[in-house]
Amino acid sequence: MRGEDQKQEAMFSYVSPDKRVPADHPLRGVREMVDTILNEMSPRFGRLYSEVGRPSIAPERLLRALLLQIFYSLRSERLLVEQLQYNLLFRWFVGMDMDEEVWNHAVFSKNRERLLNEEIAEVFFQRVLKQARPYLSDEHFTADGTLLEAWASHKSFRRNDGNGGTPNGNREVDFHGEQRHNDTHQSTTDPEARLYKKSKGSEAKLSYLGHALMENRNGLLVKTMVTEANGTAERDAALLMAEKIPGVKRVTLGGDKNYDTKDFVRELREMNITPHVAQNNRNRASAIDERTTRHLSYEVSQRKRKRIEESFGWMKIIGMLKKVKLRGLEKVGWLFTFVGAAYNLNRLQRLRAAATA
Repeated sequence: MRGEDQKQEAMFSYVSPDKRVPADHPLRGVREMVDTILNEMSPRFGRLYSEVGRPSIAPERLLRALLLQIFYSLRSERLLVEQLQYNLLFRWFVGMDMDEEVWNHAVFSKNRERLLNEEIAEVFFQRVLKQARPYLSDEHFTADGTLLEAWASHKSFRRNDGNGGTPNGNREVDFHGEQRHNDTHQSTTDPEARLYKKSKGSEAKLSYLGHALMENRNGLLVKTMVTEANGTAERDAALLMAEKIPGVKRVTLGGDKNYDTKDFVRELREMNITPHVAQNNRNRASAIDERTTRHLSYEVSQRKRKRIEESFGWMKIIGMLKKVKLRGLEKVGWLFTFVGAAYNLNRLQRLRAAATA
């Protein structure tokens, strides 16, 4: 018997959003961890806000909403707010009632800019690592960098002396055949972005470089940072991150062939770190020899180090960092760190689920 297509304009619901979310939904584990982290950060939030004036969006709700934006690859705050209007899963995760009014997208963006900076993102990142402590290695690590395309076009890359402008309104600039360099040109859209190409034969783009330090046991990120895009930035950032590795016992640090230089290897050894970088023997001698490569741990590091590309892939495709939508080194830096924390939460939720299965 065919059922009737009954249309009802309004109805009452006696089922809470929490009851509608399946017990085994991945966001339940993430929500539990995030709530613990935000409770620990509450005193810090209290010092950031005035006791008088119009109430802002609660920082806890704002951070939960930003995590949803990353997990579900929502490209704008406008789309995020739209989902919060009718998506019960999103409302439950953020902590909103079913009938609660959703914020305007412009208000949400303004509150995000006031709250989030490098300090808050780093504190959140470290709190996630505290949750992940049982799954972290304290002996074996990998460092690598990835290209982050800036939110600026080639047409914005003009001469510093002002001769590369557009005198007749919207007339396009013909820069073909012109030698353009970072020391003579600058983007008018994002002055801190640098023209850079990752490898020979690839096109140069206005970019930043994102760097990460990964522990090798479960592929969790333990340190992130963003720098200017230049030829030595990856090695310089790796050394800075390596200095932050806690403890005094000897550890290993893996890396690709870009890290196989005498200066880099020497500085690692001075920090009591064994360099497990890939050997670059093409037309030159490697900075490491059989005294390092003959050990089984070196072979294991070479296999494990490639997992860091998985984190970069997730952060670029799911976390939408392939082309960053913020401008300036500071803003791109906190975004990269916050997306790294979201990656760790996603990875940690899977590790905990596998441990209890």
